[in-house]
Amino acid sequence: MLRSQLRSFHAVATEGGFTAASRVINVGQPTISSQIKALEDQYGVTLFHRKGRKVILSDCGKDLLRISKRILFLEEEAQNLLVNYGGLLTGTLRVGAVGPYHATEMLGSFNKKYPGIKLAVTQRNSLEMVNLLHDYTIDVAVLAHTEENVDLYSQPFSRHEVVVFVNATHPFASRGHIEIEELQGQRFLHRENGSTTRAAFQKALDHAGVTINPVMELGSREAVWLAVQKGIGIGVVSNIEFNAHPNLRTVRISNAKIYTTAHVTCLNERKDSGIIQTFFNIADIIKPDIDE
Repeated sequence: MLRSQLRSFHAVATEGGFTAASRVINVGQPTISSQIKALEDQYGVTLFHRKGRKVILSDCGKDLLRISKRILFLEEEAQNLLVNYGGLLTGTLRVGAVGPYHATEMLGSFNKKYPGIKLAVTQRNSLEMVNLLHDYTIDVAVLAHTEENVDLYSQPFSRHEVVVFVNATHPFASRGHIEIEELQGQRFLHRENGSTTRAAFQKALDHAGVTINPVMELGSREAVWLAVQKGIGIGVVSNIEFNAHPNLRTVRISNAKIYTTAHVTCLNERKDSGIIQTFFNIADIIKPDIDE
């Protein structure tokens, strides 16, 4: 009985209401309502605050949602193991990526070898990806995360130089490289906190004692590119992520080694999952050499 109650609870919590949950799990709304009420009554807790047709998770509900996500993921892994024992045939792998540049080749190679596995891809920055792994929203992530985290298992995939890029009219545009000290006081356009490229660049600035003028923080690399095109300031990007444009120029920093390293990452407790191991194996086969 608890399993069906948790399933109903999870559906309401993730879909935001009883009607939507009913459609998703194909269970009548009265049944879902009675199951959740029974769960609340049995344990003397409140899982949702009702506001008309809307439901808002209580603190208890938020904690239970984290557990129900884990339970459902483990059930799915058990089912995949039983169905696919002896060879992966079906199922879904939820992949997170900081951008298409690192992950596309992995996804293509995986799909070619295992066409029966559905790939669901989510794109966020590295910090958000770590949170999604802990939240069991994704199974594996391709991210540029360099900090040690005892909860995560990571396998390095590729390393990429961080460069600045400028509008074609900027004084730096005609130069192939500059020294990091020349960035003192320059107007910069930043990605949001959680961007590993931004963090690596800031670490290099701090080490060199250079202070820039951050004029804007933008939520996507596309927004940064557009602002740089308009001459608002300078941007920073890993070289693999830069898209050539007639109004933009990349400039290397000659006296500072600034890199991001793409990692394939999952929760330590899930690294033995067959489908996750297979994704790691694909990444290991196709990964380029990382120069020291």
